[in-house]
Amino acid sequence: MNELLVFMCDGAPVRGEIVSISSAWQAVLERRNDPPAVKRILGDFVGAATLLSASLKFDGTLIIQAQSQGPVSLLVVECKSDLSMRATVKLSVEPESIDPDASLGDLLDAQNSGRLVITLDPADRQPGQPPYQGIVALQEHRGTVIKPVTSAAEAIALYMQNSEQLDTRIWLTSNDTHVGGLLLQRLPDSGGHAHLDPQVAAEGWNRIQALGETITDEELLTLPPQTILRRLFLEESAENGVRSFPARPIQFACRCS
Repeated sequence: MNELLVFMCDGAPVRGEIVSISSAWQAVLERRNDPPAVKRILGDFVGAATLLSASLKFDGTLIIQAQSQGPVSLLVVECKSDLSMRATVKLSVEPESIDPDASLGDLLDAQNSGRLVITLDPADRQPGQPPYQGIVALQEHRGTVIKPVTSAAEAIALYMQNSEQLDTRIWLTSNDTHVGGLLLQRLPDSGGHAHLDPQVAAEGWNRIQALGETITDEELLTLPPQTILRRLFLEESAENGVRSFPARPIQFACRCS
């Protein structure tokens, strides 16, 4: 399974995506020998980049880059609008010194130094024209309290929140053979969902989020996207309608090709 499925909810202003990556992810790992905690974080960001790239409205590349003074000094995932992707990591310590259970904060936010940069780079960008970049610290500031971000899903959610984009929820998971992810995004109450009463739209968004929260890592790692969609939104589909679009293939893009 190397595919991404996009779906729309008719009874709620929600667009969703489900991603499942196997051999393309294994191709990334074949070229690397990272410790378990690093592989887990890298896999989650591969899932995130693929999900975010699916909504690009131009031919180009989405780049997720994390930098820090921690054990992982640099992490980069690139995914093009055709869903070809590649990824790399640079460590500042010996691989065997990294705790297998280390969180994203442990690896990428030493001394509150972590930064996440998401770049949108159109293929037809003119010379001298800068790409769009959004930057967020890998910490959540709650008053005087600084809370480290502990996962890729948290980091992406924080980025979306700070970039004032549409309400977005994301679930990410990975292991040595698979990457899985689910993204839900609330659409504007105009457009195709303009007929919905604002309260009905808000209730619909809350309802779809609640269904998303029932997804498990095992389901994301073992089931095809179409099966996940059918199981997760069985009731919603029967009562209000859920439409899916043809699945899109994902491939590993070797730098040398």
